[in-house]
Amino acid sequence: MDIHEYQAKEIFRSYGIPVPEGRVAHSGNQALAVAEELGGDGWVVKAQIHAGGRGKAGGVQLSDSLEAVQQHADRMIGTRLVTKQTGKAGRLVQRVLVEQAHNIDAEYYLGIVIDRNSQRITLIASASGGMNIEELAQISPDKVVHETIDPAVGMQDFQCRKIATKIGLNGKQIITVARMMKQLYRCFRDNDALMLEINPLVRTTEGQFLALDAKMSFDGNALFRQADIIDLRDFDEEDPKEVEASGHDLNYIALDGDVGCIVNGAGLAMATMDAISHYGGRPANFLDVGGGASPEKIANAFRIVLEDPNVKAIMLNIYAGINRCDWIAKGIIKAMGDQRIEVPIVVRLAGTNLEEGRRILEESGLDYIPAERLSDAAKKSVAAAKGTGV
Repeated sequence: MDIHEYQAKEIFRSYGIPVPEGRVAHSGNQALAVAEELGGDGWVVKAQIHAGGRGKAGGVQLSDSLEAVQQHADRMIGTRLVTKQTGKAGRLVQRVLVEQAHNIDAEYYLGIVIDRNSQRITLIASASGGMNIEELAQISPDKVVHETIDPAVGMQDFQCRKIATKIGLNGKQIITVARMMKQLYRCFRDNDALMLEINPLVRTTEGQFLALDAKMSFDGNALFRQADIIDLRDFDEEDPKEVEASGHDLNYIALDGDVGCIVNGAGLAMATMDAISHYGGRPANFLDVGGGASPEKIANAFRIVLEDPNVKAIMLNIYAGINRCDWIAKGIIKAMGDQRIEVPIVVRLAGTNLEEGRRILEESGLDYIPAERLSDAAKKSVAAAKGTGV
């Protein structure tokens, strides 16, 4: 789960991490009022969407007058901001963050992630703040430093000092930023975060360090114990199909292909998408119905997949363990009876009560394409989506 920049900064502030003074505004008049309240002679107006690259897309504007603050806010709010991370459709800007502007002496990058290789929390830093860290790691890997955290002891002071030194800090700067790293680590752990990023972390001409930007994402599986974080969720920033799927206890992620996937188990779902890609197709979604896939759950899965107008065929791939094939068959019958389905459906069942499930489907008289193996189902699904026959 992602949150907005202003929300991440509120969390930072609660951990004593310095951020610029600022407020959220939902209109140009509110933005003007916020700037007047903040005072000073310069402000920054920042579009609030769940995507990076806002600055290059015109979503971050410096203002040296109150009138400019109002104009920038009026221009941003209600428009769709298109960045490298939003796709061509962009994201609708519904609010802006107005902050005091600061004179910047240096920019750094600071982030905390979970490294998949070491399976540990890892601190990442660079003296080249403001740049895309992925691009920087490819172009100049020597400019990005990493420090893996031992979960048994947590982040140690010597690790923070080492990182601070490697990105060019000295003297009291090392002490200040090392303390900030410890606060960020506590913030990351306390809130079950998956990613925390400050880009850039700036040093002002007065020598103050500030988190000029802030980004956080959280482990969706841990939200049951993070009530305060759940309250920050902005459904308008999420795909409506994904929101609806979560309400039915379905794990759904929209993709850009044309073969809809309904699978049980995340591993099998990934293998299914790989198989579709292997045979020249493109999956339209990731959808895991989970272990207890009742007929109602299968029917809901069909409905959500079919809400994507790009879907030209559906591949249902179920390996029944906790599930039962006869349950899945009844779900398919319910889905095809309750909804108008105009795309081919490829069904591959295996596991518990397989013969009973096949019998139920065969006797139903439904128009579907049976498949025995994953490879067979993937080939038939791709062919059906392309309209080349099976």
